[in-house]
Amino acid sequence: MSDRAALLKGIRVWLVIFVVCLVLSGATAFPLVHELRWTESALRALSVPDLLPRLMEWISRVRDGLDTVDAEYPFVLYGTDWLAFAHLVIAVAFYGPYRDPVRNIWVIEFGMIACAGIIPLALVCGPVRGIPFWWTLIDMSFGILGVVPLYVVRKKIKRLEALGAPTALPAPAVG
Repeated sequence: MSDRAALLKGIRVWLVIFVVCLVLSGATAFPLVHELRWTESALRALSVPDLLPRLMEWISRVRDGLDTVDAEYPFVLYGTDWLAFAHLVIAVAFYGPYRDPVRNIWVIEFGMIACAGIIPLALVCGPVRGIPFWWTLIDMSFGILGVVPLYVVRKKIKRLEALGAPTALPAPAVG
């Protein structure tokens, strides 16, 4: 396998991993109420309240809040539907770098900027919304973990660009 082919394969593998995580992250925003009920039940079955009482208090509080919103103000959950949709739409944008990494490196850089933006958002909005600091750290970890594959992909794209060859997928045959 040539250097070019190996780089392209590596780029595409990292992008697929990133997109799958982005889609899963988004898709889990649709059934929040049911997920939190299931999570709370699972944590109780695993005796987590005895081990991590503050975590259980937080999970229960969030579940209570979501139950109330779901029962009395379900339209508020429409916001999380849009959050999920945004994840899915952003994931689609990564088809550009999958197809032609060098020409679409800007999508990778955009993703890196978005990952960096998670940190100030969590630090500012978390306290405003009454989110415990330890949970804010968990939220910020998504930005830190998300930037890792994008950084790797960007480095590989720069190496591919230095080879000076076309990187787009071959055009499908028409006919």
